[in-house]
Amino acid sequence: MHVQDSHWASASGIGTGGGAMSAAVGNGRDASRSTPLRVDAQRNLEHVLRAAREVFGELGYGAPMEDVARRARVGVGTVYRRFPSKDVLVRRIAEEETSRLTDQARTALGQEDEPWSALSRFLRTSVASGAGRLLPPQVLRVGVSDEHDDGAGYDEARVPQQRTQSGSGELRLVPEDSGNAAEDDSGAAALLDVVGQLVERARTAGELRADVSVSDVLLVIATAAPSLPDAAQQAAASARLLDILLEGLRSRP
Repeated sequence: MHVQDSHWASASGIGTGGGAMSAAVGNGRDASRSTPLRVDAQRNLEHVLRAAREVFGELGYGAPMEDVARRARVGVGTVYRRFPSKDVLVRRIAEEETSRLTDQARTALGQEDEPWSALSRFLRTSVASGAGRLLPPQVLRVGVSDEHDDGAGYDEARVPQQRTQSGSGELRLVPEDSGNAAEDDSGAAALLDVVGQLVERARTAGELRADVSVSDVLLVIATAAPSLPDAAQQAAASARLLDILLEGLRSRP
């Protein structure tokens, strides 16, 4: 499986919908959610969102809008009427995925008394839902401790969009160039906060390796969701891989 391309704007294809479409990026998201829809229009919107999640989950956020339209069985014009540019659609899917992951983490935190059970439940639920294939790029931009790096660039040999710098190795958000960065980061920050609570509880209980960070946990979600053509094979591979990764996260006497 691959993690999404390292540049949010190029991966999401800003500008592919033409000048008029790109100019509407700023208000397209609000329009796609607040405008009352007829029954058939609402049905088309649901088809497009479902198709986008499937296509981006299989091919990454670089997949073309035509693939989304084809999977939704609508014309590409229908997709662009609801989402004026590809960037708007990508951000909508990424936001929903971030919110879904946050809810899963909160559920695990609130319903599991044992710290390790809470963390492993969150990981299993997230991987089973295919979340790793749709993690937003700003969530995968993580700070990694590396005393030999001056923090000026990217270590693409490790993980795309993973910035290396001196520090604790904990995840932090790297500012986006996009004007919507603050809004996007607010959702990502909520996810990082609740996952951080799961990590800290497990670490304090001595059940999680002391060197494991929030960024490591999110990378487990990303790497334990391979995209395979057969659904049963994909589920089995994900479960097996996650079992191995969980063993690697646990502390040992």
